Amino acid sequence: MGAHKDRLKADLAAALRAKDEIAKGNIRMLLAAITNAEVAGATAKQLSDDEELAVLTKEHRQRKDSAQTYAEAGRPDLAEKEAAEAEFIAAYLPTPLTQEELEAIVAEEVAAFDAPSMKQMGQIVKAVNARVAGRAEGKTVATLVRAALA
Repeated sequence: MGAHKDRLKADLAAALRAKDEIAKGNIRMLLAAITNAEVAGATAKQLSDDEELAVLTKEHRQRKDSAQTYAEAGRPDLAEKEAAEAEFIAAYLPTPLTQEELEAIVAEEVAAFDAPSMKQMGQIVKAVNARVAGRAEGKTVATLVRAALA
């Protein structure tokens, strides 16, 4: 069992003892997402820490996107609920990189190539994503790499 799942189970036990309904519901939702990822596919498997982090990151991104969609649709009640869930999930994610830190990593990866061009953009994005490991969104990384190569 990965470290994230262990932490979630311990936090669930604490939330049950404290009768914290909000935390209990959010933690159960995250544990269900991890369990669904474990049983997806032909055979069940244990997720690694990185795979569990990917599931948590996906859930966080979904909540942020949903909150934005609800806000644009004029549903502030649902937008607030989704934003609160996203904030709760963020506590289980690594600290995001600052813009400057991310730009420095992109610059290092671009400099690793001799005469980098747009043809190597995919390789550079992949290398940067491997280094940031859930601490930055892929869309932001791709935008920065594209700007660095232009």
